[in-house]
Amino acid sequence: MWQSLFGRSAEQDNTVFEKLEGCSLPKHTAIIMDGNGRWAKLRGLARTAGHTAGVNTLRNIIKAAVDLKLEALTVYAFSTENWKRPAPEVDFLMTLFYDYLKKEIAEMKRDNVKLRFLGRIDELPIKLSQLAYEAVDELKDNKGLALSVAMNYGGQDELLRAVRKIVAINKDKDREITLQDVENNLDTAGLPQVDLIIRTSGDLRLSNFLIWQTAYAEFWATEKNWPDFTPEDFIQALYDFSHRERRFGGVEAVKC
Repeated sequence: MWQSLFGRSAEQDNTVFEKLEGCSLPKHTAIIMDGNGRWAKLRGLARTAGHTAGVNTLRNIIKAAVDLKLEALTVYAFSTENWKRPAPEVDFLMTLFYDYLKKEIAEMKRDNVKLRFLGRIDELPIKLSQLAYEAVDELKDNKGLALSVAMNYGGQDELLRAVRKIVAINKDKDREITLQDVENNLDTAGLPQVDLIIRTSGDLRLSNFLIWQTAYAEFWATEKNWPDFTPEDFIQALYDFSHRERRFGGVEAVKC
């Protein structure tokens, strides 16, 4: 399997991939795809070149997740704070997202990927938001990888929206609000809690990403910028996760 996925011959070093066989993989992996601009700056290129390269990396990682039969993958594409960037860069990103999604819908359908978007999708450019809804509808019956794309998304904003929904639903009802009520009104409703969060480009923070869902997630970071992140790096992160001990606030260690 690994040879077909990564184009490696049987004679090449395949140790990491062999180790992953039989390992316990995360049910839900989330990725903060950071460092596109830094990648471009290091090469004397415009930031837009970094974003274009980052899209190619995303395609490779989604393909790897499909081949590995992962249950759920969530990627941070555009935050509610990213609107602060220069207008030409934001416009470029919106066009890039549209073009990428339009090209990938057919392949995601072949790969049995089920797609959802997290965040305020209605506030994106009309052309992009319409395509996003069309893509979700086109792929809604798929049973493979649950791919979530966080776009115009912020963790605090998601919680605020969830609270407002709960208040509206429970208005005039004398009922205690539960943790499940919150879960049911998040953008990620129905998905498992995040087991593993991967961040590229060296920073060690959540940056307002899935702040509820990552309460007990294992963190894996790399100095590599997102365009340089490879399927081999992805597998290394999964391998490292499978050898972590998790306690979830208790004393007894739980093997991944």
